[in-house]
Amino acid sequence: MSDLVRVLCLRHAESQNVTAGASGALPHAELTAEGRGQAAEAARLLLPEGITHAYASTAVRARQTAEIIAGTLGIGVTPVAGLVEMGIGRLEGATDPATRARTREVLRSWVVDGRLGEAVGDGEDGHTVAARVVAALTAIATAHPGETVAVVGHVASLTIGLSGLCGLGGRVWGAPLPHAVPFLVEWDGGAWRCSSWPGSPNIT
Repeated sequence: MSDLVRVLCLRHAESQNVTAGASGALPHAELTAEGRGQAAEAARLLLPEGITHAYASTAVRARQTAEIIAGTLGIGVTPVAGLVEMGIGRLEGATDPATRARTREVLRSWVVDGRLGEAVGDGEDGHTVAARVVAALTAIATAHPGETVAVVGHVASLTIGLSGLCGLGGRVWGAPLPHAVPFLVEWDGGAWRCSSWPGSPNIT
């Protein structure tokens, strides 16, 4: 039996913080009605994949997405704190254009330029976010040799974590993860491979 682990990753479905244009980790934001529909569609897509367990960021929107998927698949859900979105400190919840622009600028500096020391305000830097996401994904994969699992996370934290694990760099910039669209990541016990990235023709 192969020990290859298949990880179906996805960003949470549409949530209140997104529709409000609010920046930050915002752990209490819930799914919108549209988001619940997106999660149900993701569950339908994942049904034939043989998923044995689901993991999610501890944020409400990620847990709600995972719970909808798990309900359809008949599996359990485990919250993982390391998967939460990048934190921006005292600017959490800001809706002004300047904060949103700075957040995008910082994420680009992490993913494209490799400047992980950058941060939004007094929030987390890229070293911190990448380290916790990598640790979370590695622990999940180690616990499921030969299995297929689902992981529900966030646009920025998944992007920087998987960029580091798979060496994606600028190949995924300009293709921000859409809501609730699963994509495959594999771990063979020694190396990670990102087989695809929604919206990017540069990952095959």
